[in-house]
Amino acid sequence: MEKTVLIKCVNNGISKNVPKGSSLAEIYDLFDLKMPYKPVCATVNNKIEGLHYNVYRSKDVEFLDLTTPSGHRTYTRSLFFVLCKAVHDLYPEGSVVIDIPVSKGYYCDLHIGCEVTPEVVKRIRQRMQEIIDAAMPIHRHEVHTDEAISLFRKLGTHSKVKLLETLGRIYTIYYDIDGYVDYFYGAMLTNTSELYLFDFVPYYDGALLRIPSMENPSVLDELTRQDKMFEVFKEHHRMQNVIGISTVGEFNEAVKNKNINNLMNVAEAIQEKKIAEIAFRIAVRINPKLIPEQFQEKLPASPVRLVLIAGPSSSGKTTTCKRLSIQLLTNGIRPVPISLDDYFVDRELTPRDETGDYDYESLYSLNIPLLNDHLSKLFAGEEIELPKYEFQTGKNVMSGKKLRLHDNEVLVLEGIHALNPELTAQIPEEIKFRVYASALTTILLDTHNYIPTTDNRLLRRIVRDAKYRGASAQDTLHRWASVRRGENKWIFPYQENADAMFNTAMIYELAVLRKHAEPLLEQVPENCKEYREAYRLLKFLKYFYPISDSALPPNSLLREFLGGSSFKY
Repeated sequence: MEKTVLIKCVNNGISKNVPKGSSLAEIYDLFDLKMPYKPVCATVNNKIEGLHYNVYRSKDVEFLDLTTPSGHRTYTRSLFFVLCKAVHDLYPEGSVVIDIPVSKGYYCDLHIGCEVTPEVVKRIRQRMQEIIDAAMPIHRHEVHTDEAISLFRKLGTHSKVKLLETLGRIYTIYYDIDGYVDYFYGAMLTNTSELYLFDFVPYYDGALLRIPSMENPSVLDELTRQDKMFEVFKEHHRMQNVIGISTVGEFNEAVKNKNINNLMNVAEAIQEKKIAEIAFRIAVRINPKLIPEQFQEKLPASPVRLVLIAGPSSSGKTTTCKRLSIQLLTNGIRPVPISLDDYFVDRELTPRDETGDYDYESLYSLNIPLLNDHLSKLFAGEEIELPKYEFQTGKNVMSGKKLRLHDNEVLVLEGIHALNPELTAQIPEEIKFRVYASALTTILLDTHNYIPTTDNRLLRRIVRDAKYRGASAQDTLHRWASVRRGENKWIFPYQENADAMFNTAMIYELAVLRKHAEPLLEQVPENCKEYREAYRLLKFLKYFYPISDSALPPNSLLREFLGGSSFKY
């Protein structure tokens, strides 16, 4: 019988025979790699595994640190585990819900039988540090799912019980730290001592767990207030509590019990109500007679002339714009759309990114002086000739289409840079109304496993790109890192500038996206780097009972990605 297996280390291209059954942590030591930051997980044949993982056959292995998305998730997930143990140690009857990704951290809702004061938060932080300093092993257990369900039922963690009952897996992996057990989706660290940097600070009525920066893991991510986004999350959580579904286990039960159509109708109605509210806020700034006279004096003196709609990739801002336009019309306001795409500079003048490619995500790929000149003339009552960007030639030409703004008309600009103050710097602030649209996923896997909002958008984009742009899932996954860098630079810093935030995510949509995304993700070959994300997303989608999109109304925002919309794109 062979006593060794051949491991190829992707980090340095070197292959070595190692003892069969070695853990990834032991294999890392054998290769004597010099990584700037210690590895926190690894890919094994392009599948993410924790360093607990034992190797019994020849494999390709790549070690990952905190500068990678997978490594960052592993570190964060393990920090969640330590937080949950600390709360359990201090408040045995208490619980914590890891709830909202906000302010470069994670809002934690603490249910501990007393007020969450700064002193309470400090005490929990101290206990977390004690657990880390004690260098406690994080043990991995793989058991029959029935055994795991029985274990978590005895512990009273009902959200995990419901999740595992609906998952349909024969075996389940859970972890323990010094006898405290929990279930987490994905790889974990092997020891609490590997958590070298964190903070836990008061935030609203709970606390914020702060984590190292992925760009520079030696420092914490900068704490930036995101009060408006936080309130959007809380608003949706309140609604989910009313309908009784806040976790995937509860959602799957609703699907199983055939209660999903009503849930879908409620989700669509919530979105339409919110769009109507935003439209009314804009309308009364143009026509104050829409509200009683005693409230008119509270309105800003200047009427809205320009509505700016921004959001990250696949946030559904195009459909948001179309549905908002309809609601404006119902209030007697005529929206006049202008496409930012027609204000691109000639291709040879487009900035280039760090790879030397044209950077169409850059603000400076737009002819900002021309846009501001046109807007100023329109608001002064003058007529303009709109430009047109010819994508085939890369040239910007005059279209011959004339435009003049009339009474009860409002200009609507939709694009990723719409909330950037520099885009419309020459236009008075008091006549602008800014809308930020993003898919803020509010349903949780369970109370200790949140769902990244970026996964929601990525799945939307994979489906849309395949349907409308002829791009494979591999193509979309390959470009996603660049898209995310552009969002971090050009979109997210300005989101709190919004006068209104609109959540385009719906509680049911990941279950709908599943049947569309799975066949695309399954086509990603195992021997490419994009496979690790494809495999992760496929595992993630398995948590949701799939549902048909046949009941979606033709104006549903999700139709922008699936097809069958009553809108033209």
